[in-house]
Amino acid sequence: MQVTADQADRAVKASIKKASELGISVCIAILDSGGHLKVFHRMDGAWLGVIDVAIKKAKTSALFEMETQIMDNYSKPGADAHGIDLSNGNLMTFAGGIPLKSADGKVIGSIGVSGGQVAQDYAVAQSGESALKA
Repeated sequence: MQVTADQADRAVKASIKKASELGISVCIAILDSGGHLKVFHRMDGAWLGVIDVAIKKAKTSALFEMETQIMDNYSKPGADAHGIDLSNGNLMTFAGGIPLKSADGKVIGSIGVSGGQVAQDYAVAQSGESALKA
């Protein structure tokens, strides 16, 4: 099972709402579980440089089935997987990428958000993820 267009649209709408509440403009990427782009949205005013970051956060989360900041613990210097962030066309290992799961807990895709401070990106991504549970 993969994230549907309807689910992706709900996640994007919830993310846009949260970003607007925070007063930030972000890029939001929704990928399927294989790391392929399903939906992308760039809010007015979002920096061009964060397009790639949002997509790579979502890709990291989809490929490793975990939130990106968890992957950061493994990729830091001295950690067991130091340098893993250089794999798969480069990954992003700071907060803002979250796996999207079906009702039975299987990963169906991911969301990646970039454009605000890291904690803001995470809050926006969480809003998108939560929209699938409603």
